[in-house]
Amino acid sequence: MTQANRWNYLALALGSLSYACLLFVWFLLPAFLSPVIADLGLTNWQAGILVGAIPLTYIPLSLLSGLAIDRVGPRWGIGFGLLIFGLAGAGRSVATGFPSLLVFTLLVGVGATGITFGLPKLVAALFPQEKIGSASTVYVLGSYAGSAGAFAIGRPFLGPELGGWRPTFLYTGLAVVAFALIWFFGTVRIDSRNGDDSRGFSLGSLRTDARRVLSNPSMLLLVAIGTAYLSVSHGLQGWLVTIFEARGVAPALAGFTTTVLVAGQVVGALSIPPLSDRLSARRPAVILSGVLVTTGTLTLLLAESVLLLAAAGIIAVGIGLGGVGPLLRAIPVELEEIGPGLTATAVGFVFAVGEIGGFLGPFLVGSLLDLTGSFAPGLALIACAGLLIVAAGWRMTGVDS
Repeated sequence: MTQANRWNYLALALGSLSYACLLFVWFLLPAFLSPVIADLGLTNWQAGILVGAIPLTYIPLSLLSGLAIDRVGPRWGIGFGLLIFGLAGAGRSVATGFPSLLVFTLLVGVGATGITFGLPKLVAALFPQEKIGSASTVYVLGSYAGSAGAFAIGRPFLGPELGGWRPTFLYTGLAVVAFALIWFFGTVRIDSRNGDDSRGFSLGSLRTDARRVLSNPSMLLLVAIGTAYLSVSHGLQGWLVTIFEARGVAPALAGFTTTVLVAGQVVGALSIPPLSDRLSARRPAVILSGVLVTTGTLTLLLAESVLLLAAAGIIAVGIGLGGVGPLLRAIPVELEEIGPGLTATAVGFVFAVGEIGGFLGPFLVGSLLDLTGSFAPGLALIACAGLLIVAAGWRMTGVDS
């Protein structure tokens, strides 16, 4: 391995840790939601807004953030993202009520866009096309570790050791700020060689880039895939524990189902994108992922009294989600007129629209539960989202060599 390659892989490793830091800080609030509600006297609707605030931040900011990162480069985009969400995460420790906690949480979302769109840009700049899917899998695995760690380490271990949610928010946020300095130091060799686009921030330049991305037919299909993917991810993960509790499963065992879903995502991320790299088969990989989401959700729906069969369905959904997640970040690099130069803008566009699905997924599952008294309509809707992934993947062109 050449010295240049070593620096590239170091940057990828640090980028993966950045994603882990983001998801850890992101999900600390849901992990500590009960004591936060009690301490600040929040209502349930206020708590719901706080939990959904970061995905909603992506809707207005994603495209702008992507356009900016395509110009300043991944090093600065990720570095400033770390600083912003680290300081905001620490700031949540001094919140005195709903308004101040909401402001800090929204700022976490602002910093989060630097990581979400900086990492695809980083991979596109540092790795050849045939390795992009595998490299994207690496940092997506970092995100899984971060979200799992918030629940497995943040609440049960750091909370008691540090003295509650406020010091936990404070010290983890400051740790992210310290890590931002490590990021800037560790990626100093990639700054001038692989990063920055010098097109500038003129209104005409921004419009031209946005028009190129929005007019690409395959990008519109990728947006459909992203919307379906995020609706399944947020919709199923947000209600999974409650679904099993409603079926009479003990709370501890019901809580374990989220671990099963994450395990499936890890399997999918480690297998489907690298295999699609090796075979140059993006469309079949997307289609397979959608089929797994649909069949797994239907299995979960039909296996009401057979716990092992339901668990198999959750694993299938997880594998499908784990497969399509990295591909959403990798495919734009391969699209005509997108490529590495507009990767962040393209992924930003996917998430700008896709997070509408991320919000509507859990909302519709809950609303249909209120209307019908059953989770069946919501799960059927999630299964249909998997079919949308299949259909959009089938129609996509220009991604397989």
